[in-house]
Amino acid sequence: MRWITGRRKPGGQRVPRQAARTVVLSPDGEVLLFRSDNSEVGLHWNAPGGGLEPDESPFEGALRELHEETGWTDLRPGALICTWEHDFTWHGTPVRQHEHIFLTHGPRREPGDVAAVHRVDGILGWHWWTPAELAAPDADPLWPPNLSSLLTAVRAAAPDPIEPVHLGYVPHPAPEGDG
Repeated sequence: MRWITGRRKPGGQRVPRQAARTVVLSPDGEVLLFRSDNSEVGLHWNAPGGGLEPDESPFEGALRELHEETGWTDLRPGALICTWEHDFTWHGTPVRQHEHIFLTHGPRREPGDVAAVHRVDGILGWHWWTPAELAAPDADPLWPPNLSSLLTAVRAAAPDPIEPVHLGYVPHPAPEGDG
């Protein structure tokens, strides 16, 4: 099976595909997340973002993806809160991806006219999650899986600078119902 990965290191070793996302926090501490479906975890929620274009920095990719997936051009990614690596399947092709997760603050509002982008990207919906919803034991899976605890730490650290957490490779649990 062919894996989508990033560039090759000297010596031919493949490195993971690079991606970036932006967690948007509302003034009340809610988080905008998009709902997707995937063969590894089933239905799950993640922040606006996606793969980097060639020669694009993680910040530039996070900014582009935030604009494309929300329609909002008045927000910019802020501090890096974490990096992580995971495997998933995108349009039938396995992907190993290294993600940079940035934070920004913005008003609680609906995404703009982005329905066509959401169809292409497989985004099924969106929701502003409260801290309690994120931490609920029966919440749908999140990418990254520990997003709730990461945001709890960010809130506790405010107004001090954020120290990014590097999670390394995080395997996904199988979707519910798989045995």
